[in-house]
Amino acid sequence: MCTDDVLIPVRLAVRRFLAARAESDFDVAVSGGADSLALAEAAAHEGHKLGLRVRALVVDHGLQDGSAEVAETAADTARRLGVDEAEVLTVDVSGPGGVEAAARRARYAALSGKGRDLVLLGHTRDDQAETVLLGLGRGSGPRSIAGMKPFDPPWGRPLLDVPRSATRAACAALGVEPWEDPFNTDPRFTRVRLRTEVLPLLEDVLSGGVAAALARTATQLREDHETLDALAAQLCGEGETLEVGALEPVPPALRRRVLRRWLIERGACDLSDAQLRSVDALIGEWRGQGGVWLPGSLVVTRTRGRLSMNRREEAKGE
Repeated sequence: MCTDDVLIPVRLAVRRFLAARAESDFDVAVSGGADSLALAEAAAHEGHKLGLRVRALVVDHGLQDGSAEVAETAADTARRLGVDEAEVLTVDVSGPGGVEAAARRARYAALSGKGRDLVLLGHTRDDQAETVLLGLGRGSGPRSIAGMKPFDPPWGRPLLDVPRSATRAACAALGVEPWEDPFNTDPRFTRVRLRTEVLPLLEDVLSGGVAAALARTATQLREDHETLDALAAQLCGEGETLEVGALEPVPPALRRRVLRRWLIERGACDLSDAQLRSVDALIGEWRGQGGVWLPGSLVVTRTRGRLSMNRREEAKGE
């Protein structure tokens, strides 16, 4: 098989993505791994056809000895693969949630702060399958099982239907050796054990095709979500309060979407399913109960047939 044939799956996925969404110069996040390097080559190849400039952004997390050299090597490789420029962003990894979560926050903050309106990420079909399994295992609900969105501005993920094997084959055909992040084989991380233990076992037990099936499930759920979210937006309204009477006849699943949207628009964050259901009970299971406390010192109360949300200080002063 010739080199161009091996590159087709990644290039074609990027071509279709850019044709629908790219209107100006854009960025691609590059770690030095196979997924991001294959994406960088395809982004440059297809972006230049559209007359667009492509910049690679490489994040140096500073978590390992020699990380600066790894980042510079990734930037140099991206330049050799055709991007117009490459820049290394150095970040400080700190905060709650463990190293993996802190590194993700720092990375996305750096890319968001420096990136253009479109930043391509190298998540593949295998990454999507892992995300779905994590959501299932944690009982995070259908929103989590719907996985990552192909386009969630400014983030673009053109490779969600491309297997990881295709990006590795592309790198081999291009004559580049991807960097293997030691964290990607460290069994301390849940996602690593899913990748190296759980998914291979499922593939064996179910005779293959599991990653693709999980990715299809995510796509189907995401389409359902988008439809339900659109209906919820129509019911939400723009006021600071919600009229209970208008929401009582609404099916609970749709009503909770309305409540979630309303709460988030007014400053709520990190909502759990239990908290959202408690707020919903102020409508669907009303017995005169008190307010529902949410993260950030927020409280939702029902008064005279309307729901309102206030901060703790405001609630005390009423």
